[in-house]
Amino acid sequence: MGARDEFLLDSYSATVTQVAHTASAAVAHIKVKKPGQRGAASAQGAVHGSGSGFLFTPDGFTLTNAHVVEGASELRAAFADGTESIARLVGIDASTDIAVLRIESHPAAFLPLGSSAALQPGQVAVAVGNPLGFDFTVTAGIVSALGRSLPSRGGRMIEDVIQTDVALNPGNSGGPLLDSAANVIGVNTAVIPSAQGLSFAVAIDTARWVAGELMRHGAVRRGKLGVQCAAVALPRRWVRENDWPVATGVRVVEVVAGSAAARDGLRSGDILVGCDGTPLAQLSDLLKRLAGEGYGKPLLLKLLRPVAGTLTPFYLTVTPGG
Repeated sequence: MGARDEFLLDSYSATVTQVAHTASAAVAHIKVKKPGQRGAASAQGAVHGSGSGFLFTPDGFTLTNAHVVEGASELRAAFADGTESIARLVGIDASTDIAVLRIESHPAAFLPLGSSAALQPGQVAVAVGNPLGFDFTVTAGIVSALGRSLPSRGGRMIEDVIQTDVALNPGNSGGPLLDSAANVIGVNTAVIPSAQGLSFAVAIDTARWVAGELMRHGAVRRGKLGVQCAAVALPRRWVRENDWPVATGVRVVEVVAGSAAARDGLRSGDILVGCDGTPLAQLSDLLKRLAGEGYGKPLLLKLLRPVAGTLTPFYLTVTPGG
C-alpha cells in the first residue's frame, strides 16, 4: 500500500469517526412494548421489540420508522449517556415508514437535517444506530443509487429511496443515515437479506415533509382521485412537437366508480402529462400534488385522450376526495 493510499484511508477513517462521535449522543434505542400476541407473548403478557431513532430538534422531537413503533402500547427511549425516558407517539405514516416521537427527558444533542436533493452516487454514507440494547453501532459505505422505490406496509410505494451498500445491523431501523458533515440525509428503513450489500433509507427531504405533516396535523393529509395509474412512455413525436420537458406520463388504468375522478370526467386510457402547469413524469409527481397543502384542492390536469385513434390534448379540473 502506497503512502497516498494510507493517507486516503486515514482521511476516510477520520471522517467516519468524527461523524459517529457527533451523532452518538442524539441516537436513541427505542424500546417498544406491544399487546400480547399468540405465540409471541413474554412472561409479562407483552411482545417486546426495538429499533433506533434520533433527535432532530432541541425540544425532543425524534424520527424513527413507522414499522418500529406501529401498534405499541408503550414506548421508551434510551441514550448512550444513560438517559432513559418515556416517548410519546406524535404521528405515524405507514406509507413512507416514518414516525415522529416526542421524548420527555433527553440529551441536549440533536442532528441537523440535511438535503437529499443534491446527493450523488459514490458519496460517503454513515449509518448510526443504537440497537438491541447495545450502546452504539456505526457502519459506513457509499450511496449506491438514488430514486429507488420500495413497497411500504401501507400499500403505497415509498418514492425517492436512497440505496446504499452500508451494512445495517438488526435493530438499526429508524436510525440516521448521515453524510460526511454529520447531516442527516436519510432514515434507515430496510435491508434485503438475500442480496449482498443492499440497504435502503427514506430520503430526508421526504422524511422532513412527512414529519412536518405529523407534527402539525398528526397524520399526512392525502387526497384521493379514485384511479389506478402506471407510468408510460409518451409518443416521441408528441414530445418533440410540443417541446415537452419529460418523456413519460401517467396512464389511467382504471377509474373507480363513484370516485372524484369518475365524477369529474377522467377516463380509463387517459394519459396525464401535467398538473397545474407542471409536467407529470411519474405517479409520485401526482401523489405529491394530492398531499399536504394540496389536500382537497382542485387540480387542473393536462391529459392526452385517445380520440378516433389520435391522442388529443384536454384540460380537466378534478377535485380530490378526502
